[in-house]
Amino acid sequence: MSLSLCMIVKNEATTLSKCLSSVKDVVDEMVVLDTGSIDRTPNIAQEFGAKVHYFAWCNDFSAARNAALKYVTGDWVLVLDADETLTPKIVPQIKEAIARDEYLLINLVRHEVEAEQSPYSLVSRLFRNHPDIRFDRPYHALVDDSVAEIIKTQPQWEIGYLPGVAILHSGYQKTAIAQNDKYTKAQTTMEGFLAKHPNDPYVCSKLGALYVEMGKINQGMELLKRGIAACKENYEILYELNYHLGIAYNRLNNSPQAMSHYQAAIKLPIYPMLKLGAYNNLGNLLKAAGDINGAKKAYETSLKIDPNFATGHYNVGMIYKSLGMFTDAIASYQRAIRLQPKYAEAYQNLGVVLLKVGNVQASITAFKNAILLHEQNNPDEAKRLRQGLREMGLV
Repeated sequence: MSLSLCMIVKNEATTLSKCLSSVKDVVDEMVVLDTGSIDRTPNIAQEFGAKVHYFAWCNDFSAARNAALKYVTGDWVLVLDADETLTPKIVPQIKEAIARDEYLLINLVRHEVEAEQSPYSLVSRLFRNHPDIRFDRPYHALVDDSVAEIIKTQPQWEIGYLPGVAILHSGYQKTAIAQNDKYTKAQTTMEGFLAKHPNDPYVCSKLGALYVEMGKINQGMELLKRGIAACKENYEILYELNYHLGIAYNRLNNSPQAMSHYQAAIKLPIYPMLKLGAYNNLGNLLKAAGDINGAKKAYETSLKIDPNFATGHYNVGMIYKSLGMFTDAIASYQRAIRLQPKYAEAYQNLGVVLLKVGNVQASITAFKNAILLHEQNNPDEAKRLRQGLREMGLV
């Protein structure tokens, strides 16, 4: 079975090379649709051997993705964005899956690198080159609706998913969000879709979550509750609706309601890795309420699901720190840092615990690393930490 990469791009010169490098030896064809770049994006694609086509941007991601699909000749289609890379470990699974006869669509696990909330998502990015598969929705373009329609009339097809992380996505890092004005673009596009589809659970989930993130809590909660009322048996969307309602209630300092929604999210029968955010946030609320054992159990459950969950190790470290188990806390912070080398908070708390056990020099080194990292994203915290070290006579 031949596999084609299918992408839409615009001004992606800084990230495209890394993306294409991750797939150039995996796919049989690379189709890149440029939607108006003014940098070297098309040239970079051509240097990798991609077939580059052009499309006038019309503020509709689905329209652009469908235009790109027209140029694909492979049996299967892999869709990536320029700020994503394919993980090498998933390649054998992809080759095995597309060789099977029953699959129409294969969902992939995507890791949201350095995302503050959900670290993993399930994305419909690998599908058969079927004439009736098309993208819908102007933002967060999906093929799911068309796939569902095909299966209604052609029930021989199945939808599968590959366990393990397939895609690394850097687009939700703070700097990427700010540079690309992602929130404003997403809001405008999704509001237009919502006006025509007021009870669509997916857009209620995505736009509701965006409103919450932007501080429009009441607007976000109204949409999330509307989505739950309209959502039937799509458990992944139902998880997101409950998860983001938990975040909203937490921002309103309503911990009982937040816990209730996190617990509802955790109970849903979805791929366990998708639940890490709910377990982590539930643990934070239990810890704040003084239920240390409950918090520890939630954090440890997240690490059973994913031993490489850096935030889980950091939070277990915070539990050990609060219990005075400093050796265990140090080990947990160090694991978090190995997994996420730019983890400023882990360095900072490592410095605190090292100081408590009398390892002053190692503590100062950890604090300096924390300051350097905070200066990039949280300069006020860097300033506060530096001043604290001065007052203690450590610098």
